[in-house]
Amino acid sequence: MLIFIEVKTIEILLPIILALGAVQGLVYSIILWQRKTANIPANRFLSAILFFFSYRLTVEILKFLDIGSYDTWYHLLLEYNWIYGALIFFFVKAYVTPNFKLKFKHDWIHFLPIIIEFIWSNFIKSQNFFWDGTRESLSWLGYYGYIVWMHYPTMFVISALLIIFYTYIAEKFLKPQTYEGYEVIYENTTWIKRLLKILRLFSISIIVIVLIDFFFFDYAFNRWYHYPLFIGMALITYWLGIEGFGKRNESSIKMKAVLSSKEKQQLDDIAKNLKHIMENEKAYKDPNLTLSTLSKRIDVKSYLTTKCLNTVYKMNFNDFVNSYRIEELKLLLINPKNDNFTLLSLAFDVGFNSKASFNRAVKKLTGKSPRYLKSIT
Repeated sequence: MLIFIEVKTIEILLPIILALGAVQGLVYSIILWQRKTANIPANRFLSAILFFFSYRLTVEILKFLDIGSYDTWYHLLLEYNWIYGALIFFFVKAYVTPNFKLKFKHDWIHFLPIIIEFIWSNFIKSQNFFWDGTRESLSWLGYYGYIVWMHYPTMFVISALLIIFYTYIAEKFLKPQTYEGYEVIYENTTWIKRLLKILRLFSISIIVIVLIDFFFFDYAFNRWYHYPLFIGMALITYWLGIEGFGKRNESSIKMKAVLSSKEKQQLDDIAKNLKHIMENEKAYKDPNLTLSTLSKRIDVKSYLTTKCLNTVYKMNFNDFVNSYRIEELKLLLINPKNDNFTLLSLAFDVGFNSKASFNRAVKKLTGKSPRYLKSIT
């Protein structure tokens, strides 16, 4: 009696679990397809993944609940098991590639498996119109094609192998790359890496289970080990919908200009000149020093000085000059000859032209108040 109750409970919970994944996947699929957010191509590939996962779960729910005619579902609910790998591949590529566009001239090959599956599946199903119960009623290709397709785990093994293959090659897009003079630095891709690993492990489990089923249980598709696979798919669909929707507006990359060797040498030369004029000529002591006057003193254009400061020193003009002023001020503070001078008067001596600008500079560059400078002397 207890075993019967447990079986009935599982039979009730199973379609509910599958339905939760299917419904949520479909809802997020529609939302992600329609939303005009950042990285539209990636969101639409994710939408397609969720749709086909939901579709597959829906097929299993109908079969499990025995809703409708078997012959009707057999001919209407076509297999699209071989499309997941390509969609995963293009989702990852679009997610981390600036201005991604699908180029059918080069990318169509990735959709070839689903074209083959669609044509072959329909061919096999069409054999039912010719079969009269005898081997002779079917062609050689129709008969053995039906055997391989329906009595061997062909579609499931190939689907899983495609996912494994595409998750591996998709990982190469998660490494730093250069596009037309820009280096791509990836951020926010941890969840993508986790997704690829989960899908790969899930696919391996599919292969193991269906092969055990085939070799040891006459490919009977016993629900007690067949449906856990679809529970796994439901959980993945449920999680992927939430995760993907939450990341829909996030950028996964940062663009950083890549300098040519000539540009790098030019900026290095400017950096040396800046260092010389600041350390030897103490240009920072001029309270009226500006980007323009500093650039004229080293005989370069202002934009090149700015580019050098941003690229080489990772600072803007004000922070660069003020960093020298603060270091000079520290030297003055440790000199006993300056004990009778106030902190502010010494700040003016090193080039600061107001108390407010001095306070802001010290706070920004040291994270401390000006009094901190006196405490370290």
